Order: sequence, then C-alpha cells, then structure tokens
Amino acid sequence: MPRTIRFHLDENCTLAVAEGLRRRGIDVTTTQESGLRSAQDELQAAFALGQGRVIVTHDRDFLRLHAAGVPHAGIAYCDKDRKSIGEIILRLIQLWERIEAKDMVARVQFL
Repeated sequence: MPRTIRFHLDENCTLAVAEGLRRRGIDVTTTQESGLRSAQDELQAAFALGQGRVIVTHDRDFLRLHAAGVPHAGIAYCDKDRKSIGEIILRLIQLWERIEAKDMVARVQFL
C-alpha cells in the first residue's frame, strides 16, 4: 500500500471534489470513471481495497459495512449537504497531508 492516501469517490460524491483534489496533485478515482456505477457497496469497497484507496462517500451504507467488519482501505464519510464542496476538498487535503495510507486501513474518518 502506498504511503500517501489515494482516494476513490463513490457515485454519491460530486465530480467537482475529484477535480479539486486532482488540481492539488492528489490521486483520485471515481465510481463513474471506474465503470462501477450502480455497483453494490461491497464491490465498491473491494475495488477500493484492491487499489489501496480510501472511499469518500455520503452513503451511510458504508458505515454499516465497516460495522459489519467488511475489509476496506479506509472510509472518509460526510453527511450529504452538511459541508460545501470546498469544505469537503479542504478536509480531504488535510487528511491526505496528515495521515499515512496504512493508518486509514479499516478506519472511518468523519469529515
């Protein structure tokens, strides 16, 4: 697993978040770009885990997967419409700057 966090945005996240992170040189994939649109959450988690990516989501189902012990490389969660796109980008940048990828494995970080 790489030292620096890499992100995977699920389909509930706006692509503007991916664009904002990429402008800062952060490695991001999206559900849409990865051909996973409408895929079950377990498949999304397995994809992100296989690539060592932290899932960025507004979907509470990922919190249930975490509670059920489904393996994942990390979950960055934010309730839908609680933070602006800019705030979400800023929080993800702070996460990227301060935490190593290995420390996010099986962890939920609330944005």
